[in-house]
Amino acid sequence: MHDILTGSTERHLCEARGAGLAGARIHRDVLSPFLALQADAARAGFELAVVSSFRDFSRQLSIWNRKARGELPVLDSDAHPLDIAVLSESDLIHAIMRWSALPGASRHHWGTDIDVFDARTRPDGYEIELIPEEVESGGMFAPLHEWLDARIAQGNAHGFFRPYDRDRGGVAPERWHLSHGPTATRLMDSFSVGTLHATLEAADLELRSTVLDDLEVLWERYVVNVQRTPE
Repeated sequence: MHDILTGSTERHLCEARGAGLAGARIHRDVLSPFLALQADAARAGFELAVVSSFRDFSRQLSIWNRKARGELPVLDSDAHPLDIAVLSESDLIHAIMRWSALPGASRHHWGTDIDVFDARTRPDGYEIELIPEEVESGGMFAPLHEWLDARIAQGNAHGFFRPYDRDRGGVAPERWHLSHGPTATRLMDSFSVGTLHATLEAADLELRSTVLDDLEVLWERYVVNVQRTPE
């Protein structure tokens, strides 16, 4: 189980094929509910598609390390680039975690969580950025997400919900991020800060010493400080 939780295996995954899926790798228990949600969306006039699905530990580690070294932008709460040269190590860690999970702690490791968009309204050649402007009122994908909000509120989104539905002082709201509640909750209940500590202690992680020193705080603020199941 630990290897699933920390993104060190793909044994829990299946490859999803078809329109809007592009070979997305997701947890085998999530495929059928997603296809049902996709079919409902199609009947409502949307083309529900996946832009990001499973992400393994190595890929998350690469994202983290490149951000810590300034090779990828680190964003503030409004998704604007920060000057990381003026940040302390602790402040830099918190800034990265506002938008990017620690390797070993990403919900994308589980294959239960996906980032979605409406392929029908995506302009030709447009590269999706996963930023608030795309999904907020007036954004190109806002109508899809308004429909999803209604489905989730009614309890008929086939188990999907938004773990980052609002700002809780940890991860920034991510309207594009859906999680399959029954499967993700089962995995989250098996996860612990001790498992994450052991994983990171053995990793070639930028800022590792400060991360490990502050891990209990980071765990509470960014890992478990989420919507656990649909309200």
